[in-house]
Amino acid sequence: MSLRAGYAIRDEFAPHFITFTVIDWIDVFTRTTYCDILLETFHFCRTRFGLQIHAYVIMTNHVHAILSDPNGELRKILTSFKKHTGMEIIRTIQHPRESRRLWMLYRFAYAAQTARGNADHQFWEHGNHPIGIYTARRLSKCLQYIHYNPVKAGYVDDPSAWRYSSARDYAGTPGLIPVDILRW
Repeated sequence: MSLRAGYAIRDEFAPHFITFTVIDWIDVFTRTTYCDILLETFHFCRTRFGLQIHAYVIMTNHVHAILSDPNGELRKILTSFKKHTGMEIIRTIQHPRESRRLWMLYRFAYAAQTARGNADHQFWEHGNHPIGIYTARRLSKCLQYIHYNPVKAGYVDDPSAWRYSSARDYAGTPGLIPVDILRW
């Protein structure tokens, strides 16, 4: 459940617009290695837990997605997803080839000092800002927001040109991971 007042997963079976934000908005996902960790974990959650990935976009410092779980355990899956990806990305950052290693690890360690847990590093901000999707209008707005995020940021002119997005799937071309397309 989100820590922000008013944002909570109330129906664990319904699709939700979810946002994962890196601590201090650090631009971690400028490296394909870290994007691949996210994609592999999405794929694992899809095959192992039945997570339905309806849409996603990986930006440089955050991820937007529309996700649902037919088993009604969306909160549990999101917690596992964030824990696993955070630990795996931190482990990968510690490799000497990462030129930003010391600075990023310092920021993630500093964030962990004020966190509730006892981790050495905190990668993700707390909360997911979940918004339930119950109407065709909300679905359309969320899909447009997700797919046009790289366009709005000035990275591409066409949403389907952004490699780390489900916009390709919605345009009829398979993307990097399977997507459960939603249409109302």
